[in-house]
Amino acid sequence: MKIRKHSESHLVELADGSKWQIFPGDMDLTLNWKPDTELELVRVDDEASSHVLVSLSDNSSVRVLPVDEEWSVKDVKKISREG
Repeated sequence: MKIRKHSESHLVELADGSKWQIFPGDMDLTLNWKPDTELELVRVDDEASSHVLVSLSDNSSVRVLPVDEEWSVKDVKKISREG
């Protein structure tokens, strides 16, 4: 799936119209994303997120949540401490 919009570092809209917020600790991985970057949305059972976006060009992944959900402050702090 291609990126429709990625004007803010923490938000991405995909070609299917779905909108996702990127986990704060993963934003650096999105710096190389271009409009033609192919991404795959994968459902996961993670303590912080329900899905990951996987870049098919380099196989990197970022945790994401739908834009209408919020990150747990506890999870963000815990994962940030763990590195």
